[in-house]
Order: sequence, then structure tokens, then C-alpha cells
Amino acid sequence: MEEKQPSSLLKISRIISDFFNPLISLIIFFIYVSVHEYSLKEATTHFLPILGIVILPIIIWITYNVKTGRYTNMDVSNRVQRKTLYIFIGMCVLLYLAFTYIKYGSFDFVMLFILILLLALQISNYYIKSSMHTAFNVFVAALFFNINQNWGFAWIFIAILVGITRIILKRHTPKEVILGAFIAFVVSFLYLYCDIQFRT
Repeated sequence: MEEKQPSSLLKISRIISDFFNPLISLIIFFIYVSVHEYSLKEATTHFLPILGIVILPIIIWITYNVKTGRYTNMDVSNRVQRKTLYIFIGMCVLLYLAFTYIKYGSFDFVMLFILILLLALQISNYYIKSSMHTAFNVFVAALFFNINQNWGFAWIFIAILVGITRIILKRHTPKEVILGAFIAFVVSFLYLYCDIQFRT
């Protein structure tokens, strides 16, 4: 029997979902900030610790666990498997926060709220597997909105698109996508409010 080929909609959904995964969306934001807010030297010193302490260890962790069979896929879409992923990501972010505090005497505000978002998603995961892809893209939209409104609005559209693809790919139910977006919206609101208060 001939194997059924995935439809064009599934293929496009997979491309969008894979490209705008939480790590890549955050990398795009951090590169944007590094290029637009800092000199080349400052950009390097800002981005390299994020890359070395947070991004690369998470990529290595997920890849290793997929290859050894502990995780079913790179999305880590299994609710039970996600528990260890959230813990590992949280440890990487805490390590980065400790690094920035020791080096600069203050916490990285964005990373602090990424940690809060992770904690909220971890708590949610005990009851319902909220969409991490959707949540992080909503939060990235807030991060962009804080420095460039056009990018912020564009990323809201991306977050909606990603949420739809997660449903099409059957990685999440509509309820899980909506919950992920809601959690991220609350954390994003707190982030923007605190940032405004901190700046004034």
C-alpha cells in the first residue's frame, strides 16, 4: 500500500512551527537587540553568554534526549517528558541570571521574566499541556513591542500563526494553545508594566 503523503497545509504548518520554535524566536530577538542596541563589542559580550549558558546547552540537552529515546521528538510534545525539559531550561536560565548578577550587579530583566514564564508553564503542565511554542512567541511579541512596535505587531501575527500550526499538526488542542497564549499574555503584561515602572 502506498504511503499517504502529507498535504501542503501540513508541510507549511511544519515549516512555520519548526522555524518559530521558542529557541529560534528568542535567538532572533536577542540578535535584534544585540545589533540595534549595542556596539559590535557590546553585542558580542551581551549575546555570547546567552548563547553559551542558555541556548547551546538546551539544544544539546534536547538533541541528546531525542537520540537516546528519552524524548519522543525535538518539540518535546509529550507532557510527562516536558517536566524534565522545564527543569533543565530553568536551571540554565538561573545560571545565566547568577552570571549577570555576579558580573554586573543586577539581574537580566528579560531572562528573569523568561524564568517566570517557564515556571507558569511548568505549573500549567501538571494540569494541561499548554503550548510552549505559542506562549514564547506571544512573549517575544511583547519583548519586541517594548523596543519596536512594528516588530511587536508583526510578532503577534507570527504567534497566532504558530498557534494555528500547532493545532493543525495535532501537537496541541485549541484549549492548550489558548492557555499557552493566556499565560504568556499575563506574564507579558507584568513584564511591560514592571519595565515601565523601572524606567520611570
